[in-house]
Amino acid sequence: TRTLQQWGRDIGVPRAILVVSAHWLTQREVRVSIAEQPETIHDFGGFPPRLHAMQYPAPGAPEVARRAAATLVPQRVGLTAERGLDHGAWTVLHHLYPAADVPVFQLSIDITRAGGYHLGMGRALAALRDEGVLILGSGNVVHNLRDTLRDAPASPRGLTPWADEFDQRSKQAIDAGDTRALIDYAALSAEARRAVPFADHYFPLLYAMGAAQAGERARHVFEGFQAGTLSMRCVQWG
Repeated sequence: TRTLQQWGRDIGVPRAILVVSAHWLTQREVRVSIAEQPETIHDFGGFPPRLHAMQYPAPGAPEVARRAAATLVPQRVGLTAERGLDHGAWTVLHHLYPAADVPVFQLSIDITRAGGYHLGMGRALAALRDEGVLILGSGNVVHNLRDTLRDAPASPRGLTPWADEFDQRSKQAIDAGDTRALIDYAALSAEARRAVPFADHYFPLLYAMGAAQAGERARHVFEGFQAGTLSMRCVQWG
């Protein structure tokens, strides 16, 4: 969280933020939120009351959201004014921009599509960066809640071979700009399917990488694990 706080200061204040979160999944279509004042969605359970009570009252960005939707044509894209900010968005933004004064909107992930589709979506959205829009992918490179080591302390590397290997192979592919390897993530390591049992948390990486512009090198802003097997890797292009 300290790294996120500093990261927001280093990036500066964007005109708006587009969040692609692991926690908004759709099937056979993409949805874009055009809410003027998106609500804070507490889409989780079993956490302390303080977390359930947190609010992130950032304004929406309906006009920017509509332009984002237009860049994705001919894909099937729907607009909704009912969708708020899920915890994949606001728990990160709470640290990046604690004043909650930067307009924010979200784009759903069509979970029925393969990796190449999501990288292509990121490329289509890249033009928004020229308008001062920050494109933020929120997930985890390695995310398997069934196999976490719940009492393990935070660590710089994964505490199981399968989690650490996938994270390191992903890093190598990111640094090499090897989009083919990242699209075909199931072949990245021997136990890739254990590291990514379901791609919801992995796909946001492809949107961020797809939005990178020519010549931009990846910078690993943070590297480390929580609960032994949850990669908290943060990567920036631009």
